[in-house]
Order: sequence, then C-alpha cells, then structure tokens
Amino acid sequence: MTLVATLIANPARPAITDAVLAEARRVLRTDHLPRILHGEVAAELLVPGEAEAAPGFTEALRAALAGEPIDVAVLAHDQHRRKRLFLADMDSTMIEQECIDELADMVGLKPQVAEITERAMRGEIAFEPALCERVSLLKGLSVDIIDGLIRDAIRLTPGGRTLVATMRAHGAVTCLVSGGFTLFTGPIGATLGFDETRANRLSVADGHLTGAVEEPIVGAEAKRATVLELRERLSLSPADTLAVGDGANDLPMLAEAGLGVAFRAKPKVAQAARVRIDHGDLTALLYLQGFSAAEFAA
Repeated sequence: MTLVATLIANPARPAITDAVLAEARRVLRTDHLPRILHGEVAAELLVPGEAEAAPGFTEALRAALAGEPIDVAVLAHDQHRRKRLFLADMDSTMIEQECIDELADMVGLKPQVAEITERAMRGEIAFEPALCERVSLLKGLSVDIIDGLIRDAIRLTPGGRTLVATMRAHGAVTCLVSGGFTLFTGPIGATLGFDETRANRLSVADGHLTGAVEEPIVGAEAKRATVLELRERLSLSPADTLAVGDGANDLPMLAEAGLGVAFRAKPKVAQAARVRIDHGDLTALLYLQGFSAAEFAA
C-alpha cells in the first residue's frame, strides 16, 4: 500500500520550502520527489507503508517540523481520496464568529454568553442545556436585526467558498450542519454554495425571539445522524465522506466520516481528530484530497 503525506501552509504565509521538503523526505524515508500543489503553500509526498503506519508518520513529521507554520497529514493514497460527501460545521469553521455570541452582543450580554459558548465547545459542559441557557438570554430580540448582523459582523473563513465550489464541481454533495440557527445557516449556506443546510430553529413570536429553541435540537448526535442519513441516501461508504469542525459537538460527526478534520479546533477536538489544520485556511481540505490549486473552482 502507498500513503501520501500532505504539507500545508497558510496562503498568506507560504512556508513549504525546499529545506522543509528535504526534511520531510528524510523523516518519512521516501525516495519519491514531491508533487507541488501550490507554490510554497502545499505539497505532497508518496510514502511506502500500510495504513496502520500513517498516524506514526504524521506525528514524526509534525515533531520534525515543530515551530514551522505547517500542517501535516499522512493518509491512504487510494481511490477514495477525493470525497463525494462533505459536511461542515458553521460557527468558527466556515465562518470566523459564533453567531449566538454576536446575537448576545445586541443585548449587551456577549461576554457572559461567549464564556458559556467556549466551555461548551471545549466539551466542559453539555451542548444542549448550554444552548438553551444562552438562547433564553436572547428573549425579546427582534429577528429584523439578523440580516444586518450577518452583513456587518459575520466574516467567511478564507478558502470556504473555494472549498465548497471545488467539491461540488467534482461531483460531491455538500451540507452545512450547525448547532447554530437556521436564521444564519440559510443565508450563509447560500453564500458559500452548500447544497443543503441543517441547524436549530429559534422560536419566534410576533417577530421577536421567545427565548426558546424548537425541538429537536441539532447537537452532537444529530450531526452524526446527518452523516449517516446522507451517506445512505447517496449510497456512499464511510471512506467517501469528509467532515470538518472545531467544537466538541462536532466529534461524533468527525469520527463517523472517513476523513474527519479538526479545523483550528479546541484542544479536545484537535487531539481526537484524525487530521488537524491549525495553520492553513479551508483550502487545506482540498490539498488533503490531492487537488492542486490549478484545479480549484472559482
């Protein structure tokens, strides 16, 4: 069997130099020449070895390049490398903010709500009760502020549009699955180009939030169930599936996917996921699948 090692830097901070590639070849004990995916931003190396050796190679390469702003992953080089189903978390993954924290800012409670959000995403407290507690603090907020909030406070994570467009251009089905709210996933999912979106519904009466979340709540198990549902509908194997997220409520989804990626994730998630991206932008997920920058869709 052949493995493939992918080295990825942030496009704003290229770092895959000849010296880095030489060190990677030494650590991985490979005679293969690197395939350059994008200048000094991304490259890959074929590595002889079995799948069981991949985690060890990844850790050895990460240790050798410690201090460099480079993400590394060693994965199987097989027919399932390019995925046919992509599921993504929204908050702090496809966008840079947590929407509920931005809503709380509208009522002067952002510090309190953000602290609960952080603890929930770290896995220190259960997601569902933490969500209900935070939403209760938003009671009375007008839904009319949502469009302006998305326009003024929400920023798409770099590389997200390219990631979704490229995967769709190559036949993948894409789904934005969030523990956040449909009031945000609808417009944001459309902007990013997702085929489908799943999220929680905020209870609304007379144009204002009631402080409640409609059942069922989209939490960790619902995210995992979405992977299973879409995979069955599309008659795909686990190996055909890619998922990305940053919080503890994403862990079951990441574990269920053939390739689960922790993106700038909380420590618990980064430690558990098969692949972690700490430096690259979201196009890193394309490089992991063997796409070169020349193959990216606009």
